[in-house]
Amino acid sequence: MDETFFQTVEAIRTNIQKVFYGKDEAVKMALVGLFSGGHLLIEDVPGVGKTLFAKALARSIAGEFQRIQFTPDLLPTDVVGVSIYDANKKDFIFRPGPVFANIVLADEINRTTPRTQSCLLQAMNDREVSVDRDTRPLPKPFMVMATQNPHEFEGTYPLPESELDRFLMKIRVGYPALEEEKRILRDGVTTDKADDLKPVATAETVLKMQEAVATVEVSTEILDYLMEIVRRTRETEELRFGASPRGALALYRGAQAMALVEGRDYCVPDDVKRLARPILEHRLSPRGGASDGEPGQVIDDILGSLKAPV
Repeated sequence: MDETFFQTVEAIRTNIQKVFYGKDEAVKMALVGLFSGGHLLIEDVPGVGKTLFAKALARSIAGEFQRIQFTPDLLPTDVVGVSIYDANKKDFIFRPGPVFANIVLADEINRTTPRTQSCLLQAMNDREVSVDRDTRPLPKPFMVMATQNPHEFEGTYPLPESELDRFLMKIRVGYPALEEEKRILRDGVTTDKADDLKPVATAETVLKMQEAVATVEVSTEILDYLMEIVRRTRETEELRFGASPRGALALYRGAQAMALVEGRDYCVPDDVKRLARPILEHRLSPRGGASDGEPGQVIDDILGSLKAPV
């Protein structure tokens, strides 16, 4: 694999952390999502820098960034766009919505109604949207970074399983460490700081890296290990249903992307273990009455009971 790929990964990671302090794991997970062609769901409380994070990623790859604030009165046309009649041309002119960007921040996605939430499904799955019987392709690369408030917050609509399954992974950013938060205060870090970043890659480079992910070697032993994790989620009595084939494919492709982010052209067992929870947890359904945290514990128990290949 071209050595410049690994150098580009490090350049993007370092560039983001110029404004998004102390969250190396979250940055790596975002890069895994970007290079594997997936989407990222961030569940966290407001004010921990999620918008800054997404904007810094877009700036680092010279991509177009759009932010959509999801509210109860948001309509699907506010996201995908609308055709407006032009009296001079005597024809309808399509005005694209904010979803036509490389990095789209769907902020507080669970504050809007299921009807508007669902308008992202086609965009996330097919990289295109249909408006007035016309299908329009989205820019490449295309990635949705959605933020979600915890379900116990007031005025939220839980995302349906079909939409959750479109997200490659779900992560949490969390509060910054004490010293990092002091830096944020001293430096006056705001969302606007991302505008000062210089691109260190291009959209074309990202597309090449997405192609390179598919060439990362996954041994038979690691593939068997991955599939055993998936199989056990389907057989445990603690879950209503386990990971789908789409979930297994997401874990496979995510492990390949993690290897690339870590500077390797081959997967190791730790790539699978590291991603099993963020990629599978939101796809699993606990039995009635179980808390949201239980699927993650089930995955941890499965990983603890399996011997990783050497």
